[in-house]
Amino acid sequence: MTRESSPQALAGRFPSDFLFGVATASYQIEGAVEADGRKPSIWDAFSHMPGRVRGGDTGDVACDHYNRLEADLDLMAELGAKAYRFSLAWPRLLPDGAGAINEPGFAFYDRLLDGLKSRNIKAFATLYHWDLPLALMGRGGWTDRDTAEAFADYAGLVTQRLGDRLDTITTFNEPWCSVYLGHLMGVHAPGERSMEAAMAALHVTNLAHGLGVQAIRAERAEMPVGIVLNAMSIMAASDSDADNKAAERANDFHNGVFFGPLFEGAYPQSVLDGCPDLALHIRDGDLETIRQPLDFWGLNYYTPMRVRDDAASEFPHVAIAPAVRPEKTDIGWEVEPQGLSHIVSQLYGRYTLPEFYITENGAADNTGVENGAVSDTMRLDYISTHLSVVADLVADNYPLQGYFAWSLVDNFEWAEGYSMRFGLVHVNYETQLRTIKQSGYWYRDLIAAHCGK
Repeated sequence: MTRESSPQALAGRFPSDFLFGVATASYQIEGAVEADGRKPSIWDAFSHMPGRVRGGDTGDVACDHYNRLEADLDLMAELGAKAYRFSLAWPRLLPDGAGAINEPGFAFYDRLLDGLKSRNIKAFATLYHWDLPLALMGRGGWTDRDTAEAFADYAGLVTQRLGDRLDTITTFNEPWCSVYLGHLMGVHAPGERSMEAAMAALHVTNLAHGLGVQAIRAERAEMPVGIVLNAMSIMAASDSDADNKAAERANDFHNGVFFGPLFEGAYPQSVLDGCPDLALHIRDGDLETIRQPLDFWGLNYYTPMRVRDDAASEFPHVAIAPAVRPEKTDIGWEVEPQGLSHIVSQLYGRYTLPEFYITENGAADNTGVENGAVSDTMRLDYISTHLSVVADLVADNYPLQGYFAWSLVDNFEWAEGYSMRFGLVHVNYETQLRTIKQSGYWYRDLIAAHCGK
């Protein structure tokens, strides 16, 4: 092991109050999709449609976390996690998206939060990690403006009922995915492929965020509130003027449509010009509602987006360019740690942003169990090299407060089903046996060394 990847050496580069945690999401781990009053989400419906998810996999059982809560909490404690980033299942709490409250759903999250508190692990809750109650889809889902109001009601209810034990609340996780993968590219629920639908979902989601922040603060003014964005680290394929302009358009389309409204109160002009449908959804006062002061934001980073000019395609008129570095994770994503510093410096150079966390970072490494152990050296290298960049960002005085490894456990990886493993802990999906991987033990040692500073 090199000094750079030594957990003790790396731990020494972080301030004593830096937070190391792990992350998951409700539909990816909970299972128990029909238990205790929960009703379907759009992902339940989508995953049961033939051909939508690799291998026909669904989240029906996933990691059975709903029934194995205490054991999984013990696992977090064994790794030494100081914070747990998880999402609440909206259809478990409000099965129809609005209206009747499902008390057994709240009882589950009561147990989760009490379990975290008893283990001295901070609770970072996400209100929406893509599992929209199916009942709301019948009225148009994220393309329907009423969904923003329903989300605000849900946000207020969660804050009222659970806020006394939450350390932070995040409105949305990666709205880029639910908007573009779900409504433009069709690879995520609800599976639409329409720029018109994507622009509607974009604005309704941004509006829901703003209304949600207001609802949270109306219940608990002191609650730290933020949003998690998978900002794309966009790199031009060449130094040509055409490719540089393509990268700028891609930045506007992939990043600016969130950062602009949230932090400046305006959508990028290039997107308003290139996607005229967007303006049709903006009403007086919307942008003021969206631009709520935030206490923090979260950045999810895995791989860069390399683009070249492609005038023949629809806006933003770019094509994906080939990877530059040969290293790839098992999902095929280029390993480029410098993409993380690239996007952070770019965003803080362009916008006035509050403090932030790396809320997801990790690698698909499908190494299996041999003799009771998992030697996932590729994931370990990935995490250590990216954490070295995180330490550099802290040293460069960016207001970076913590890092959450994705993920605590192998889980349902959306359109990839169970074919891709991102966990620090291996899950045997037939027996639900958990096995801590080499990367998990390394991360445990890093946290232990950091605590011992």
